[in-house]
Amino acid sequence: MGGTAMTAREAAEPLARGVWGVVATPFRGEDLAVDAESLARLVRRYEEVGATGLTVLGVFGEASALTAAERAVVLSVAVAHTALPLVVGVTSLATGPAIDEIEAARRVTGERMVAAMVQVNSPRPDAVVRHLHDVHAATGVPIVLQDYPVASGVAISTDDLLRVVGACPFLSAVKAEAPPTAMAIARIAAATPASVFGGLGGQSLLDELAAGSAGAMTGFSVPEALVACVSAWLSGDEDGARRTFTPYLPLVNFEQQPRIALALRKDLFTRRGLFAEGSVRPPAAPFPAQLAPLAVGHLARAEALLSGGEA
Repeated sequence: MGGTAMTAREAAEPLARGVWGVVATPFRGEDLAVDAESLARLVRRYEEVGATGLTVLGVFGEASALTAAERAVVLSVAVAHTALPLVVGVTSLATGPAIDEIEAARRVTGERMVAAMVQVNSPRPDAVVRHLHDVHAATGVPIVLQDYPVASGVAISTDDLLRVVGACPFLSAVKAEAPPTAMAIARIAAATPASVFGGLGGQSLLDELAAGSAGAMTGFSVPEALVACVSAWLSGDEDGARRTFTPYLPLVNFEQQPRIALALRKDLFTRRGLFAEGSVRPPAAPFPAQLAPLAVGHLARAEALLSGGEA
């Protein structure tokens, strides 16, 4: 395989602090083809509002519903339309296919890919450590370890996750998405030089920042709010961060409703003019039409905040 693996004594550079925008994949038409034009608008928006980087082909990018050729298209658009560094998600929980995904991504992204996001694939820490070491040895790519049991179907205790982190110096970040996230982030951040991020649409962002997170690795229909909050916090203005983000929390909670969160975010992106359509691919649940009036109201209040008015 390509790449030069680090020795066991070398530690990966921690992933840069800030907001890593998790990129949703837009679809269009009856055949739900990847909409490269809408995708280009979205990634450019993340760069325009000050995102640190992009996380592409993650769970909310519907990577598991894309063909290999479509994944290459998504990566190509991100490379062509921004200068941001990329974390590329890996869908497979098995070692060999995970390596293949990383190598395919690197053929498209080259040096723009700064890390691969690999999911916890077993509740047994020794199995996870072996998986991560094998992936890293084959690819040489720093790894963002994602603990997201809702997506992976794998639950690991925080104690065991800490054992994994301690045994893998090539981790550039840990993405903790098993609630209660602030508690896990506090323990992980105290135990590793790697960056630690939360996700889940920013639902616990303020508590995660207070617990020691390096920012946010998530998506939100108003990424401007994520960037403003995290930038304020990391500059030392914690009160300003709270004042900035608190008015958006009703929209955050609306958008993160279980089973329909992806459809809600895509609908809101469409209403904001970033996507041409809000379609999702099965097995994701479609947008419930009954929630349209609520979406309109939430977005109107958010846009009033963006324009400097009161929500």
